[in-house]
Parts: sequence; structure tokens; C-alpha cells
Amino acid sequence: MNFDLQPTLVSDLITVVPLKEEDFERLFAVASDPLIWEQHPNKDRYKRDVFENFFKGAMESKGAFIVYENETNKIVGSSRYYDLDEEDRSVAVGYTFVAREFWGKGHNKALKTLMFNHAFQFVDKVLLHIGATNFRSQKAIEKLGGVKIAELEVAYYGESLKWNFVYQVDQANWKKVYLNAEL
Repeated sequence: MNFDLQPTLVSDLITVVPLKEEDFERLFAVASDPLIWEQHPNKDRYKRDVFENFFKGAMESKGAFIVYENETNKIVGSSRYYDLDEEDRSVAVGYTFVAREFWGKGHNKALKTLMFNHAFQFVDKVLLHIGATNFRSQKAIEKLGGVKIAELEVAYYGESLKWNFVYQVDQANWKKVYLNAEL
């Protein structure tokens, strides 16, 4: 399998590029908003030391991105691919956060669309680990065809165990959702 975990992905609205060490300060400026993390299992990720750990995990994952709005070149946020399982033909998408100024404006949907379309060239299902109290993200992924398949405790990179729901988007269902959205 030749799954490139850090391609550059482009839509009309956003550009998704591989995360680099020099992106830290600008991405932290976005992530330092406590309201971004209020429903997340790790509510302290807006603090520099906690975000440093998050960023270190992102860099080590070799699947992390920084996302820019095309019109303004402002940083929208970040996401990543992780847990590629060639045998199961699955990959996880997550660690996503979006600046509040872009909430409800289609940026997260555009990001997931780009990442899912790329992933489905190589795998049959995309998995997402979403915090049990992160109702915004649960609703958003359900709108994109995600189905809750499990509940488990997940230890994010360098963090303690947190209760998460596992959502799955399978390729056949994604094609239905994606094609209907395009009409």
C-alpha cells in the first residue's frame, strides 16, 4: 500500500499541508483559545506546555497537517492521519481542531472531505476517536456518515486515558454522502 500520510490537499476553500516544526508558534496562537477545547477530553490543550506535548505527538506521527484558508491564508487549524492498518484497510483521522472564527462555515467539512477522499484511495474505512463529551464533533461526523461503533478509553500521545467514542465512515457510505452533497 502506498498511502501517503502527508500529501498536500487543496479545495476551493482550504489548503492542507504537512505540519513542520516551524509551524508551532502560529498553530499555538490558534490553539490557545480555551473554547476550542471545552468539549474535548483534554480541556487544557490551550496551555503552552500541554500543546507542546500535542505538537510533539503530531510531528512524530508523520501524518499531521496545518490547514490554511485559501482566501486569507489564515490558519484554520490542524488534523492528522494515524493508526494506518493495512491488514484491516483502515486509517484513523483525528486530533482535529479548528479556530472558532471558522466554525460553522464549512472549513471542517472541507477538511474531512479532502482527507477522506484521499484515504479512500487506499483504505475501506476511516475511524475517528471522539471524546465522549465532545458533542460538536460527534454531530459533525454523523452528518458526514459516521456511525458510532464502539466506546473505549484512549490515551492520546503523552496524556492519560480518556473515554472516547469510535466512529467509522466506510467507503460505500461516504460515497453516498459525498455524492449527495455534490448535487
